[in-house]
Amino acid sequence: MADETERVRPIWGKLAPNYDKSIGFFEKVLFAGCRQWVCSKAAGEVLEVGVGTGRNFEYYPPGIRLTGVDLSEPMLDVAHRRAEQLGRDIHLRVGDAQALEFADKSFDTVVATLTLCSVPDDQVVVAEIKRVLRPGGRFLSFEHVASPIPAVRLVQSVLAWVMVRTEGDHQTREPVLHLQAEGFDVERLERLKWGIVERLVARKATG
Repeated sequence: MADETERVRPIWGKLAPNYDKSIGFFEKVLFAGCRQWVCSKAAGEVLEVGVGTGRNFEYYPPGIRLTGVDLSEPMLDVAHRRAEQLGRDIHLRVGDAQALEFADKSFDTVVATLTLCSVPDDQVVVAEIKRVLRPGGRFLSFEHVASPIPAVRLVQSVLAWVMVRTEGDHQTREPVLHLQAEGFDVERLERLKWGIVERLVARKATG
C-alpha cells in the first residue's frame, strides 16, 4: 500500500494545476448538485479527506469548523488560494487518508467526495474514518462506483485498466460494502446516472 501511495502522490501533483478545468465536464454531466448535496449536511467539527483543490469549500454551511487533508501538496496549494478567495478559515494539511494523524473520536462529520475511488486502499480509509468519527457521527460522500448494469460495468472495467495506471483512479469500487462491514448505519443511499454515481449518508454506531 505504501508503494502505491508514493506512486500516485506525484501523479496528483502533476494534475493539480489543471484539475479544476479537467473535472468541469464531469461535474456537469455526472456529478451536478452532488457537492452541494453532501456539504449541506455537514455539522460541527468536520474533516474532509482528499480535499483536493477545495472544490467543496463554497458549499459548506456557516458555523462548521473545517479541517482538510490531502496527499498532494500542489493540490493543497490550490485549496489554500480558494479558501482565501472565499474568506473561509479552513485548516489544511498534507495527510494520508489511509493513516490519519488525528486522535480517535475527533470529528462530528467526515466528508469524502471522489476520494474513495482514488486512494490505494478504500477499505483502510473507511476504517480510519470510523476511528476518527465520534459515536453517532456521520460520514457524507459521493463517489463514482461500480454500476449494477452489466454493460456499463464492463465499460468501467476496461476504463479502470487504464485509469488506475495513469491516475490511480478506480472505476468499479463499492465503498458501501466496507461501511456496512465496519458497522455503519447507511441512512441514505442514492444511485444516479446508470448507477455510476453514489451519494450516501452513513452514521457511526453510538455504542
